[in-house]
Amino acid sequence: MAIDYASVSHATGLMIAGRYQRRPPFPFAPGTEAVGRIVAVGPEQARLRVGQRVALVADWGCFAEQVRMRDDTVYPIPDGVHTLDALPLPISYGTAYTGLFWRARMQRGDIVLVLGAGAGVGLAALELAVQAGERVIACASTEAKRQAARDRGAWHAIDGQDLAATVKRLTDDHGADIVFDPVGGELFDAGVRAAAQNGQLLSIGFASGTIPKAPLNYLLVKNLTLHGFFYGRYIGWTPADERAAFAEPLQAAMASMMEGVRRGGLRPTVAHTYEIDQLADALHALESRQVVGKVALRIGGQDRRA
Repeated sequence: MAIDYASVSHATGLMIAGRYQRRPPFPFAPGTEAVGRIVAVGPEQARLRVGQRVALVADWGCFAEQVRMRDDTVYPIPDGVHTLDALPLPISYGTAYTGLFWRARMQRGDIVLVLGAGAGVGLAALELAVQAGERVIACASTEAKRQAARDRGAWHAIDGQDLAATVKRLTDDHGADIVFDPVGGELFDAGVRAAAQNGQLLSIGFASGTIPKAPLNYLLVKNLTLHGFFYGRYIGWTPADERAAFAEPLQAAMASMMEGVRRGGLRPTVAHTYEIDQLADALHALESRQVVGKVALRIGGQDRRA
């Protein structure tokens, strides 16, 4: 694959520093999510063709002009979807989709609380839940992020102050049926308190930098289900490497989300695009917590938004 754009995330910095749960052998090229075009295929390849625009998930190596990989986690970009707009789908939207629909089994009528709703995976969860007809309460740290959440259909957009009390007030003391948490830290504890009786908590990650300790007494008395959720299982990032087992359902999910983008129901956001030699600036922008959506590196020599 010839790479046009690749994503930059908090995990990128952790992997470079050797502090991510997956540690590639050094030296290596970072980058796990990208969009581009196929330049060659194997002799038995029937699903993909040369010249096709695709989005992809790799183990690493996307911060390069070309990457060679298996086809399990390569997803065609249909006509009517801009190449750059497809960039957040393989990981951010894939994480949100599988977490909400496969793990939590989100049902119509659920009230969904999305923490970190201004970041890539948070915005994705918000949009997917709204598209499914759920009432979504978006929790984000800045007004710009909260406005982005409102623009995408959030029922309410709030900050993290007095989170549990605010959620209970907005839901007539019911609480959130699903708490989607990619943040961790103190917000996780607040999310537990904001959850409804028999609610579910999806622990996606720890963007705050702090791994919380689950208050099991609250889980017990509220009959809550805590899901530890690692999307990496579905894309081959575990020792068992199960990407082939999940390839077909995940490809179907990606095709459905690509169609959602084409129709305008999903609006993936790449807030900033940096040149390949500006990786440090891109990581700094993420660390500032002011970015709405995703950050990308331009790898290819031209802007292919066709």
